[in-house]
Amino acid sequence: MPSLKDLKNRIESVKNTRKITKAMQMVAAAKLRRAQEAAEAGRPYAEGMNKVVGSLAAAAANGEGPKLLAGSGSDQIHLLVVMTAERGLCGGFNSSIVKLARQKIEDLRAAGKAVKILTVGKKGREQMKREFEDIMVGHVDLSEVKRVGYENAAAIARDILARFDNGEFDVATIFYNRFQSVISQVPTEQQIVPVSPAPSESGADGEEGDTGSVVYEFEPGEEEILTELLPRAVATQIFSALLENGASEQGARMSAMDNATRNAGEMIDKLTIQYNRSRQAAITTELIEIIAGAEAL
Repeated sequence: MPSLKDLKNRIESVKNTRKITKAMQMVAAAKLRRAQEAAEAGRPYAEGMNKVVGSLAAAAANGEGPKLLAGSGSDQIHLLVVMTAERGLCGGFNSSIVKLARQKIEDLRAAGKAVKILTVGKKGREQMKREFEDIMVGHVDLSEVKRVGYENAAAIARDILARFDNGEFDVATIFYNRFQSVISQVPTEQQIVPVSPAPSESGADGEEGDTGSVVYEFEPGEEEILTELLPRAVATQIFSALLENGASEQGARMSAMDNATRNAGEMIDKLTIQYNRSRQAAITTELIEIIAGAEAL
């Protein structure tokens, strides 16, 4: 049975913890709005880039196309780019991405494929290192970056493309959380090398989408344009994933800190009741001792 002093100290400790979680919730809420706006603003650009690359790839279908589009001719070596947060205290945000990547590794190994891992974010590195340290080939540290920008995505893309040109892997896939709402972030995997643009969407009556209904003439040729455009397309996909991750992280942290604040409040109520009961029992015991002593006289 804890003493009254122990209960009082514990109540004060939980109150201090609740102040911290409440402050972190408010900070995450402030950052979430800006991160969400950035993620939503980046989606049309990423989709537009995907459509342009798809249109160029369809026009250049008669040729072999650049290596970044046609691939290396094999799919034996896979590079998994696991993109997580630099900080924790955001619920299951990081573990959900790592779980999806771990399942992908198991599937690839079961199919006889070789796997390499490139991590972006300290938390993903910490979790992957426990089990897959021998196949980790690199890490990108963004802990000193106050606000992730396109230049960060371009640097990651250059590293990946340099490894591809050196023949270190055949297929690259990124793993991140796609933001849907404060309480919903979807773990997503997306192939970025070779570039695999989505097909043009069709209308309700079977008509072709915007990219298929117009015939374009390209100058210079499609392959020359693709050679310049594909590296930017890879960087754009990575940048979009970083933005989605940023919004998802703040949403997950806001939700986790809100739950922690509520739990702290419930714990304080329970401890306060326990403290009051213990205090009442102590007072009752003292009164009984005083009365018993008076009667003995």
